[in-house]
Amino acid sequence: MDVLDRLSSYRQKRDFNVTPEPSAGGKSSKRALKFVIQKHWARSLHYDFRLEFEGTLKSWAVPKGPSLDPHVKRMAVQVEDHPLSYGNFEGDIPAGQYGAGHVMVWDRGEWLPSGDAAQGLQDGKLKFELRGQKLQGRWTLVRMRGHGEKQIAWLLIKEHDAFEKASDECDITKALPDSVKSSVHSTMASKTRAVPAKTKPIKTQANLKKSDLPTAAVKASVPLRLAPQLATLVTDPPEHGDWQYEMKFDGYRLMARVDEAVVQCFTRNGHDWTAKLPELATSLSAMGLADTWLDGEIVVQNAQGIPDFQLLQKAFEAHGRRGAAMPSAKSVSAAIVYYVFDMPFYKGYDLRKVPLDQRRALLERLLAKHKFGNVKFSAAFDAPANQLMQSACKLGLEGLIGKRTESLYQSHRSSDWIKLKCGKRQAFLICGYTDPKGARTGLGALLLGHHDDSGKLQYAGNVGSGFTEKSLADLARALEKLATPNSPFAGKPAIVGTPHWVKPKLMADVSFAELTKTGRIRHGVFRRLSIGEKPQTVASETPHVARLALPASLRLTHPERVVDAQTGLTKLDIVKHYAAVAMLILPHLKGRPVSLVRAPLGTMGELFFQRHAKPGELPAIKLLDETIDPGHASLLEITNLAGLLSAAQMNTLEFHTWNGVATSINKPDRMIFDLDPGEKLGWPDIQEAALLVRTLLDALGLVPFIKTSGGKGLHVVVPLKKLHNWDTVKGFSRAVVQHLAKTIPQKFVAKSGPKNRVGRIFVDYLRNGLGATTVSAWSARARPGLGVSVPIAWAELQGLTSSSHWSVENTAERIAVGNSVWDGYAKSACGLRDAMEILGYKGS
Repeated sequence: MDVLDRLSSYRQKRDFNVTPEPSAGGKSSKRALKFVIQKHWARSLHYDFRLEFEGTLKSWAVPKGPSLDPHVKRMAVQVEDHPLSYGNFEGDIPAGQYGAGHVMVWDRGEWLPSGDAAQGLQDGKLKFELRGQKLQGRWTLVRMRGHGEKQIAWLLIKEHDAFEKASDECDITKALPDSVKSSVHSTMASKTRAVPAKTKPIKTQANLKKSDLPTAAVKASVPLRLAPQLATLVTDPPEHGDWQYEMKFDGYRLMARVDEAVVQCFTRNGHDWTAKLPELATSLSAMGLADTWLDGEIVVQNAQGIPDFQLLQKAFEAHGRRGAAMPSAKSVSAAIVYYVFDMPFYKGYDLRKVPLDQRRALLERLLAKHKFGNVKFSAAFDAPANQLMQSACKLGLEGLIGKRTESLYQSHRSSDWIKLKCGKRQAFLICGYTDPKGARTGLGALLLGHHDDSGKLQYAGNVGSGFTEKSLADLARALEKLATPNSPFAGKPAIVGTPHWVKPKLMADVSFAELTKTGRIRHGVFRRLSIGEKPQTVASETPHVARLALPASLRLTHPERVVDAQTGLTKLDIVKHYAAVAMLILPHLKGRPVSLVRAPLGTMGELFFQRHAKPGELPAIKLLDETIDPGHASLLEITNLAGLLSAAQMNTLEFHTWNGVATSINKPDRMIFDLDPGEKLGWPDIQEAALLVRTLLDALGLVPFIKTSGGKGLHVVVPLKKLHNWDTVKGFSRAVVQHLAKTIPQKFVAKSGPKNRVGRIFVDYLRNGLGATTVSAWSARARPGLGVSVPIAWAELQGLTSSSHWSVENTAERIAVGNSVWDGYAKSACGLRDAMEILGYKGS
């Protein structure tokens, strides 16, 4: 087939008297094959990936654009070949024309096939290297097995190499959104990007007047180093006094000494990090200050705007790596924001004797006149502390910092500054480790310690969960260098397993359910290495736990009865679980008909499913209008804590909800795909299947969310606008599952039943029928172990150990994250019309 034949489909779809797109033309490269990626605002934004091959551009439409994360497989739908000259096209395709919308050249460069490209395209697996202005390194296109589709679906996958990046570290399409050809997009972007510049100082050192400052400010020689004020951990907010509350940031404490000529940034322990923070130093220098000390915290925010310590660590890890592929220190630090909350010195004046509220008022005015995107004022919240604490925990924040408004600045730990934490979490010294078991590598568990009141190092228990493969490898390498033959603990604690002792130089940030009477942690989870404490100061803390009081009307019978023999958990433990997660589960229950799975004899006894009730039968549980389910007693709804705990008192273990709300029961507002694995499948197979389902739903223009089921599988949830009836949603979900089974038959099956899914996964679409239910997020499961269904972010999926990763025993460690990983859920709701058109679904 010659070039003209291969371009016939391209030419037939376009009227070249109307569209500015080239009809033909372009010369083949003599030295290397070219590639181009065009950002295309058509009916929906997508990226057109084109490879020069045998005189044309082989083309794929990639709805979400390329990803630098090898674990993210992006759908790439093959479209008609384009002429070589199309690689230079930027402009607007007129309305009414095929592909109407704006096109820009997002990336371009050369591509080198690995082996025979023609054979790779024929076999459905094309490996190649990209040498572009944005994309580099090794990639693969893999054809998905289909039968008779008009457009063939492929997967675009980044291979492991020096150019890969985790998706939560860098979304290349957002990090570099502009054209590589025209200057229009770059100019627009530069106008909206916060770039530090030399600005006019509000006052110079010479003309600053004492009358401009609080009365307690004193002219003084400004120290070259300054220790920060530290907060004291408390269990509850003070009942008396005038206090203000700020966010407890999940970042690094940073003291900045600012001079017109020199800016220095110091950690809490006095380490100079100025070289690691060039963009921040540039912004601070532009403020025109001299002899000023600022106190604050540096953070990196996630997609939901919540400070994320792991993202901050990754920024510094990227800075520490070397190689031409890695970003410069300047670009790495661009995402870091410095939240400033105090100013002990200002332009040669000592403000430490100035009351806090006056210092902060001066600081707020200063920062308001110098608006840099990476230097912000840490605002205080105007609400009662208990209310703030519940909101902070619900949003997934670490907690609150309280400060007495009239307090002075003191370079030591003070009761005038307090910290309240969501959940129990603190730093422990790493004193040793045990050997790994099974498939785990690196180490098994860390042996933790803390100093008692006399300064002796005491054993605090083990932590063996919360690790990734990378953190296990990094820890093993670091601890190997600290090996010592002797135990660092006072006395001889009983250790399970063979201990390998290390010098107590490193600290682990660990969350845990509680400390036992002997000072051991229960249900610990490793969070990160902590650099904020000095080893000799690590002591036991008792953090604040956001609490929900049980309703006075609740009469709990037989609280000691064991519900689950495997864990030994009791009925009281179940009630405590639902009390603890009430603020998280109620948004998933409210407004929806709910079915109760009751277990009078616990997880090993007979279960029964209750979805109806008569008036007075179920105290505190709302009865819905009988017309919702004609011919039956009223359906149920859980609207508040009293109803939730009343159900738990009646031995309810599971809460299942409809896909629709009672006020619009005929139009479901979500679609659920329940991944039900067959025999001979492991957890990695389920993880991979979930990512493939996500890839297809992304390609259909839908926004999928995910949660563990608490059992064996995973639930992929798609929010919908209330536009379609039950039959339409169920029919479309069945078509999606059938497409998966036809395209990837080695992994998916469209028929239920154990015999049909041996070695494969049935993606259960039957959850989308009228009256069908799915276990609610934060509900326990009525099976041994008492797993809990928990919302997760897609980036977390690879780090989970099973769908029952969280259970009633350890859900407390997840409460601080809460529902924040599903932020944007409601705004992501859409109709199914476009998705049906893309899939070619005409209805059943």
